[in-house]
Amino acid sequence: MTALLTGPDSLSRCAWVGDDAEYRRYHDEEWGRPLHGDRPLFEKMALEGFQAGLSWITILRKRPRFREVFSAFEPAAVAAYGPDDVERLMSDAGIIRNRAKIEATISNAALVRDMADGELDALMWSFAPAASVRPRPRVLSDIPAVTEDSTALSKALRRRGFRFVGPTTMYALMQSAGMVDDHVEGCWRAA
Repeated sequence: MTALLTGPDSLSRCAWVGDDAEYRRYHDEEWGRPLHGDRPLFEKMALEGFQAGLSWITILRKRPRFREVFSAFEPAAVAAYGPDDVERLMSDAGIIRNRAKIEATISNAALVRDMADGELDALMWSFAPAASVRPRPRVLSDIPAVTEDSTALSKALRRRGFRFVGPTTMYALMQSAGMVDDHVEGCWRAA
């Protein structure tokens, strides 16, 4: 797949957007913009974990329901979930019903709850590279799925007990949260 795609509005975008209107909106308004705050980054971590093995558009379409059933990803609220909540979530067709991912989200919430205010934000952003080179791929597969920084972030989170935070998942988080800017050269969003 080529790295750029021109949309129906004549704007050139990163080609992963395809022709899906929700992907265009996400690309144009969210992806690659700096995201800060423990709650928003916990949400991003949880959703990226649920995405593992699936397409991001699946998660994006289910995100409103995820927010609803996971208490808007407030770490203290999610950390208080018990076995009944796990069963409630496992029976909700509006989300990804994967017990390991649900339990990891609850466990990760407890870890975030126990951190100092702003600590998750500072930890994650400490792995953002000082500057990133604008990707100039001919095809999308030229953009890496894992970097040394995402591997280091994954290891740091795992040492603290976080789950579903592998290097590929963390690189996707780094891209979406603006820690790296992977809008390809020629994309209208490229800075």
